[in-house]
Amino acid sequence: MHAGEQTALRDIVLVGGGHSHVVVLRRFAMCPLPGVRLTVICSDTHTPYSGMLPGYIAGHYRYDEVHIDLRRLAEFAGARYFREQVLGLDREQRKLLCAHRPPLAYDRLSINIGSMPAVSQVEGAAEHAIPVKPIRRFNERWLALLERVRQHAGVTTIAVVGAGAGGVELTLAMQYRLRKELRLLGRDPDELRFHLFSAAREILPTHNARVRRAFEQVLVERAVVVHCDAEVRAVGSGHLRTARGEMLAADEIVWVTQAGGAPWLRDTGLALDGSGFIQVHDSLQTVSDPLIFAAGDCAAMVDQPLEKAGVFAVRQGRPLADNLRRSVLEQPLRAYHPQARWLALISTGDRYAVASRGALHTAGTWVWRWKDWIDRRFMARFNDLPAPVVAMTKPERGHGAVPLDAAESTQAISAIAMRCGGCGAKVGATVLSRALAAVHPLERDDVLIGLHAPDDAAVVRVPPGKAMVHTVDFFRAFIDDPWQFGRIAANHALGDIFAMGAEAQSATAIATVPPGLESKVEETLFQMMSGAIEVLNEAGCALVGGHSGEGRELALGFAINGLIDESLAGVMCKSGMRPGDQLILSKPIGTGTLFAAHARLQAKGRWIDAALLSMDQSSQLAASCLREHAATACTDLTGFGLLGHLVEMTRASGVDAEIDLLALPVLDGAAETSAAGILSSLQAANVRLRRALRDPEQARSHPNYALLFDPQTAGGLLASVPAERASACIAALRSLGYQKAVCIGRVLPAADDLAPIRLKL
Repeated sequence: MHAGEQTALRDIVLVGGGHSHVVVLRRFAMCPLPGVRLTVICSDTHTPYSGMLPGYIAGHYRYDEVHIDLRRLAEFAGARYFREQVLGLDREQRKLLCAHRPPLAYDRLSINIGSMPAVSQVEGAAEHAIPVKPIRRFNERWLALLERVRQHAGVTTIAVVGAGAGGVELTLAMQYRLRKELRLLGRDPDELRFHLFSAAREILPTHNARVRRAFEQVLVERAVVVHCDAEVRAVGSGHLRTARGEMLAADEIVWVTQAGGAPWLRDTGLALDGSGFIQVHDSLQTVSDPLIFAAGDCAAMVDQPLEKAGVFAVRQGRPLADNLRRSVLEQPLRAYHPQARWLALISTGDRYAVASRGALHTAGTWVWRWKDWIDRRFMARFNDLPAPVVAMTKPERGHGAVPLDAAESTQAISAIAMRCGGCGAKVGATVLSRALAAVHPLERDDVLIGLHAPDDAAVVRVPPGKAMVHTVDFFRAFIDDPWQFGRIAANHALGDIFAMGAEAQSATAIATVPPGLESKVEETLFQMMSGAIEVLNEAGCALVGGHSGEGRELALGFAINGLIDESLAGVMCKSGMRPGDQLILSKPIGTGTLFAAHARLQAKGRWIDAALLSMDQSSQLAASCLREHAATACTDLTGFGLLGHLVEMTRASGVDAEIDLLALPVLDGAAETSAAGILSSLQAANVRLRRALRDPEQARSHPNYALLFDPQTAGGLLASVPAERASACIAALRSLGYQKAVCIGRVLPAADDLAPIRLKL
């Protein structure tokens, strides 16, 4: 966690992971600004570098070589990373409006979200064309097209609308890759037909005549049919129509033209140009709001209009970072002066490229190698990151303290002063009441006195014929997103209730929040409790009270009460396993090693994304499913790991068990990080349980062996199910969304061997 290391005084929020923002993140990593907390919010963890996209499509680069791992870069920069889609902006309250989470507060905001092909301006294009942006969705369609061409023989016609540099380069890259694939399959590459449409009278209208002639010749040689002065007016299922009435039947229509701003920008009140791009001064500050900046393709400089080219977005990164700093410090901003001419290196699909700069032109395989060297060097700045440190350099001269008003100054001094213990360490009543007033816990008839009552304790009725089930869990934050952490903390605590086959009734919370400005403490508490209450509400569990206090690190826990039939009918204890039962695990394992690797910058962002999705999945439906299929015993996987919890079950049941190491469901990346020796700090304690294994030496070399001891957070349910019902149970679990639910072993009769667990290799 970076958030708890310094008192946050101001929040700079970066919307989007474009080329300008990755430069901002790296510059803040190299020179942090004390008191300033950086947050990046983006829907895609792996942000593509547009300069290498054609090379990826052509097959010259792997996915990771052309994408910047935004989550990993944010971790390196000491920034918070929130994977989320932004829907709007409340400028009056200074908050971002998001698709799935509460509004996010900012002090300074920067937008770098690129442009979008304006498919809505052409009849049918939104429904039937494939826009090249967002690139993630285009990549999904591209991979599907690639597979379809491989699987189905016959003529395939592909139309590309837009004959600027992007459209020409993408056409040649797709054609090169697809023809190569057909040759490898022993098929005729001429099964492919490519058409390129230009609304202008020529291709590449912003480049010089020699560059245009070079590409015209290449397109003729590659048998790409070029349609000039052919504005596309309508797109249908399998066809398009131009303004001159020309019709073309096409299996795929790719849209690479008429860029515009993201639709949600229209409702922000920011000044936009005719294409929907945010108007900015030379300082990259918006003309409408001094607290908001914009850069890259989504920005339009009012005094110096620029072509939509990646080179400008990259070059704007440094002045944007500097002006965000200067704005927070209330210093004069500096102007960004774009270059009058720039170098464009445009590839022809194969390892050949054309260089274009003003009136200059050259071409050759050496130009492609030059481009490749430039691109790889650029990407290395953001993907080849050194081990994390507190700060790469000291703050630059002239970067003084963040200006605060009188009330904030008092709060800031208090936050770094010697803090009281006991009740003096509680979060202030005003801050607490404001944060909790914005969250809405579930109301239950059996909660007589709850969260918003002024009483000292909650009062909850136990319905007749019911018995209480009690559990408690608490841990420090392991991610910098308080909303996501709140959700996972609640899911983790509820797991014990569900594993017993109980209904969650009520919860009391214990929260620790780092001291700081009241507004920042309130925002953190609000975000965390919003996430937690969403999960509790979904589980039918009412938050009825709790306690909050100050601490060095963000932490959250819950004491949860559940209800179960007092006859204990339907209770799933650990002691019910029977020989012959199958062992079923509802979720994959590996959270411990993955987050240890994340802290060391050794985990891919998509691995962490997948792990968080797994941890965020409630076990409530899984528990119901296991009961319906007559589970004889159940537990949830947490800190003791798979082996630790299974040993508890075998001991309580008086049986042995066998684990099939190859069958273990494992989170993406967990095998790689554990093989690299990157393990949770609790792993060493869990490894002591290897004495419960028969002949562990034989299994040490298995890639899943270390994961037996990996501590889990919000892990899945481990249950024993009668063998005759196991297959149906697994099928039902998968239909409920537990896609990796699987049988991992079986229950055995107790043997004379003191070690109860046998491993199947």
